[in-house]
Amino acid sequence: MPFFLKVEPGERFCLYHAPPASRECRGVLIYVHPFGDEMNKSRRMAAMQARAFAAVGFGVLQIDLFGCGDSSGEFGDASWNIWKRDLAAAWSWLENRVAAPISLWGLRLGALLALDFARSSENAINRIILWQPVISGESFLTRFLRLRLANEILLGDASTEKNTGTNAMRDSLRAGNPLEVAGYELAPDMAAAIDILQAAELLVTRCPVHWFEVVAEPGRSMTAAGTKVVTAWKQNGVDLHLQLVPCLPFWATQEISDCPELVLATADIFAEQVR
Repeated sequence: MPFFLKVEPGERFCLYHAPPASRECRGVLIYVHPFGDEMNKSRRMAAMQARAFAAVGFGVLQIDLFGCGDSSGEFGDASWNIWKRDLAAAWSWLENRVAAPISLWGLRLGALLALDFARSSENAINRIILWQPVISGESFLTRFLRLRLANEILLGDASTEKNTGTNAMRDSLRAGNPLEVAGYELAPDMAAAIDILQAAELLVTRCPVHWFEVVAEPGRSMTAAGTKVVTAWKQNGVDLHLQLVPCLPFWATQEISDCPELVLATADIFAEQVR
């Protein structure tokens, strides 16, 4: 069911996947999409997972955050706090319509947004599902800025490294200048908010957290940086459930790809409630 949710400023495009009428609604999830073009690359997987959840009795609300997709606003006018308010509005919409536990499901930078929202919210969150969470906002932002650098190199700008390296871009952002990167206008406030994010510090201990990490092949371990976060979370009382799933990094592949194994593994979280 597509609809527009009124949230200041403007409206947010939403898509609600309801369980079939023959099934009891056992719970609902808010999907928190990733950043920039990763959102577009992941639409197919998000839809596959939402349909899989709905088929076993769990509704999913997909919301295009401010400045993203078909929602109001320009990407360059978005802020981290506006996006958190969008999630609060999505939560209220579900709470007023569905008498069932509400969970969060975030992908990549959306996983950190889900965790940050959960930390600052007093809502009774049933559980949090993380798909390939970003480990360091600083590293993520550096890779994003390199997209601009790569484009300028392709255009043959020999002065690129001197004038527009990532350090110079950060200096420009700190001076209050927005930057266009890969077709997206990056606002200084948004860049600053992302830059300080550290997954290890986003501790949520009041509900189970299910972390799905994509690896290149069966038997491959997760990165050392990810392992450090897992250790820190467990030491601080996070009820963490980690699962490694071999498949392509669908949020970053050149062609649209999917990972049925990840969909099945994620839907299985609620197996106990379905039986």
